[in-house]
Amino acid sequence: MAKEENETPTDAAHVVVGIDGSPASEDALEWAARQAEITHSSLEVIAAWDWPSTYGWSVPFPTGFDPEAASETLLGRVAQAARDRHPVLEITTRSVQGHPAPALVEASKGASLLVVGSRGHGEFVGMLIGSVSEFCATKAHCPVLVHRSLH
Repeated sequence: MAKEENETPTDAAHVVVGIDGSPASEDALEWAARQAEITHSSLEVIAAWDWPSTYGWSVPFPTGFDPEAASETLLGRVAQAARDRHPVLEITTRSVQGHPAPALVEASKGASLLVVGSRGHGEFVGMLIGSVSEFCATKAHCPVLVHRSLH
């Protein structure tokens, strides 16, 4: 498909995938990368991070605790692995401060597809769909695929 001269980035096919480092999110990333290749789309990999909050008492953080740096490290690792497996795919990454559900819904604006894992680190074991997946499936601005991992 030829690219029009006045085409904007939102006109192009664009797949967004959320990751949190869980096996389910890494499986979702691989699915999203294959789908982006098939549909000649770009792929944006997003990780959300935040400082843990408490009410009424303070939580001691380990020395050097930096959730933003951890998010960037995770993004670098998984994006490089995806680039190695899919060398022709245009892959970008973004680390977003905040809860992952609204961050992914915001990222879905202008996307052709949002891909999330069925459950990540914060879900009860055995649940079929996590709270982030459910929020995205009901609020996203584009179609959502909730990838069910076999892990």
